[in-house]
Amino acid sequence: MWWLWLPVIILGSVTLLFAVLVVLGRFRNGALLRPVIARLSRIGFMRRLFTRLATAGLERQNPELASAMRKLESVAANTNPQAVQKAMSRLTPAERRAYMEMASEQMPAESANRQMRRQAERMQQQARGGRPGGGSPSRKRKRK
Repeated sequence: MWWLWLPVIILGSVTLLFAVLVVLGRFRNGALLRPVIARLSRIGFMRRLFTRLATAGLERQNPELASAMRKLESVAANTNPQAVQKAMSRLTPAERRAYMEMASEQMPAESANRQMRRQAERMQQQARGGRPGGGSPSRKRKRK
């Protein structure tokens, strides 16, 4: 007779688990859920599930950024600047703009050194279509 309660127990435990995940996700903007997700993403199929869910949400929220991330995914682990520049050149202006906005939100301006800030400014100007130097090219005069 106990086996009749088995479906009720299973459904109740799944419902309770789902409720706990929802509460952890809502409390403190999901700060308590992040370690749980990080631990679960060590499992292969869970990692694939989380990345699929994240990309689907990103595509709904910002399709240009999702497209840029998909194009730049191939060079994500590559530290070769030429490969990164080649991948950046494949982006459309809208994708480049969305990627640069995301990168500026991710990287705090105070912690970046001068060289990194200047490089980010140059990339933003190129994304807008402007020249990095501003106006016309300056020529050095030869001294006689």
